Amino acid sequence: MNIYTTDKIRNVVLLGHSGAGKTSLVEAMAYLADMTTRMGKVTDGNTISDYDKEEIKRHFSINTSVIPIIWGDTKVNILDTPGLFDFVGEVEEAAAVADAAIIVVSGKNGIEVGTKKAWEICEKYKLPRIIFVTNMDNDNASYRQVVQDLEDMYGKCIAPFHLPVRENKEFVGYVNVLQQRAKRWTQHGTVEKMDIPEYSLENLDICRTALMEAVAETNEDFLERYFNGDEFSEDEIRQALRLNVAECSIVPVLMGSNTLARGIYTLMVDIIKYLPSPEKRSCSGINAKSNEIFNADYDFSKPKSAYVWKTIADPFIGKYSLIKINSGVLKTDDILYNHHKDTEEKIGRLYVLCGNKFEEVKELHAGDIGALAKLTSVATTDSLSTLKNPILYIRTGISTPYTYKRYSVKKKGDEEKVSQALQKLMQEDLTLKVENDIENGQTLLYGMGDQHLEIVAAKLLNKYKVEIEIKKPKIAFRETILKKSDVEYKYKKQTGGHGQYGHVKMKFEPSGDLESPYVFEQCVVGGAVPKNYFPAVEKGIQESVLSGPLASYPVVGVKAVLYDGSYHAVDSSEMAFKVAAVQAFKDGFMKAEPVLLEPIASLKVSAPDKYTGDIMGDLNKRRARILGMNPDDKGNQEILADIPYMELYGYNTVLRSITGGGGTYSYTFARYEQAPPDVQAKEVAARASKANNDEA
Repeated sequence: MNIYTTDKIRNVVLLGHSGAGKTSLVEAMAYLADMTTRMGKVTDGNTISDYDKEEIKRHFSINTSVIPIIWGDTKVNILDTPGLFDFVGEVEEAAAVADAAIIVVSGKNGIEVGTKKAWEICEKYKLPRIIFVTNMDNDNASYRQVVQDLEDMYGKCIAPFHLPVRENKEFVGYVNVLQQRAKRWTQHGTVEKMDIPEYSLENLDICRTALMEAVAETNEDFLERYFNGDEFSEDEIRQALRLNVAECSIVPVLMGSNTLARGIYTLMVDIIKYLPSPEKRSCSGINAKSNEIFNADYDFSKPKSAYVWKTIADPFIGKYSLIKINSGVLKTDDILYNHHKDTEEKIGRLYVLCGNKFEEVKELHAGDIGALAKLTSVATTDSLSTLKNPILYIRTGISTPYTYKRYSVKKKGDEEKVSQALQKLMQEDLTLKVENDIENGQTLLYGMGDQHLEIVAAKLLNKYKVEIEIKKPKIAFRETILKKSDVEYKYKKQTGGHGQYGHVKMKFEPSGDLESPYVFEQCVVGGAVPKNYFPAVEKGIQESVLSGPLASYPVVGVKAVLYDGSYHAVDSSEMAFKVAAVQAFKDGFMKAEPVLLEPIASLKVSAPDKYTGDIMGDLNKRRARILGMNPDDKGNQEILADIPYMELYGYNTVLRSITGGGGTYSYTFARYEQAPPDVQAKEVAARASKANNDEA
């Protein structure tokens, strides 16, 4: 591949709802750029972007793919992202290194939740954007409705560039709103002039007015001229559009058909014409030596630096670190310094990606996207620079996973293989997390949703040949007591020679501190139990609280007082007193009204206002206590509630179902509370049944 300078590069991320047509749009772009001889289909599993086995099998994108489209003398790095919310981490990584975005909207389905989320991502990263309406060859597609809905949501910044032309229910051409001319596609893929259809004149007038209003809003002089009835020249309009699209104050709306490759040529031209090259964007980091701001700004003349935005860790092709060059020119055999790990590595070869294919290049200029192979210490979100000028860039904020399940290895002996495979998957996917829950003897797998975790299990099987079983997680209950008890236990054993003798009298009561397992005190008088046995008694309590008598959960909030007992001069031992204390604890605990405590989470749910009633109704069924609601400036309600952890299982799926994917939630641990009698009875019975089965 040729070397492209910064001004001849465009980094464009494709965003939108799942199924809107992002991947098929890439196919049409590649076809028109003569990269392929025919367009692949998602349903056939032969697209450039969706090359992973799971993507081919499930017919949707899971990973972000980089597809460089060469258009004339410009390289357009297309970042094709997943539309499903379970893979939002891939979207966030790509958006952080893009310089502009195309929000893909289905003309048939209209504005969807994914469209709104795409807009929010563009706002977050201040990305200039074009909206491309697909499926215009479908009879049910309504470009007019999409534009109207966009204007209702986002105001006068929406600027429709085209109108569709249909004949006999077929999508045959378009009207250029700016030029007020119509063109028809020919069988050879070119266009020819045509008269503007009579039925399009009214819509043309509406869209032309919307476009002119958007242009007028960008400049006070333009606004004054617009109100005075002056006409803008085509050059003035284009100049204003170019400037204001880059400043995000105008958002062009284009349309076409991916399957027919119509409207794509115009889109590619407008990408190069209106969307900024990296040199028009700002980028800054911190010099780790001087603590001064380093304005990289994709300047090829400044010291070289790069940001690692994604990692590919494949068992067959190895590890690749995907980078964006933030300054300088990167060349083969350059030595880069990783300040995070305090390591220097020779980068060896440089690559550019096209789906799952890697092409070697001699150099990459500032603003370009490429890949480095086999950098062992480098991880996603690391910064690379030189030892002389160590630069640190802000790490991309990745969404926190809240859906979790426990997993177990199906084949004995595969534990280490599974652990290593998961480590590689976590290098690729920052929204995947593994946590070892020692208390409950389980390993937890965290992800963005149930489907995310299912696909992780499938990848382990297909790529790494290890199988795991995903199950409902155990809840980290606790045990405590509500009342007092007074017990004694005498441990006496004679087996010939020295025997065993330990005798304790103990009181148990709530300590009032649920943060600590136990408080141990002794008030023995008269030497009934010698002082040298006190540590053994406490040791017995210490061991007992690890697994409570009620349901084998850890014990908290118990005060144990040793107040009397007896000993034998020959047969008493530390072990005897420890055993006596253990038995006394079991007896005393069960006599002091033992209860289960369940973990409570502080839950925050954010969703469009219209779903508030359904969300609160569902939360009430889940034993949640609603604490309050706060509206935000996006038309959402933020619902605050306390909810038992066990009721959060499956909540991600339910919330998405209620809100059509528009709701999000987060939670943190709050405290422990007494579990209701029915929950306690069920849990105690389950533990008893498990104990019986283990004995059998």
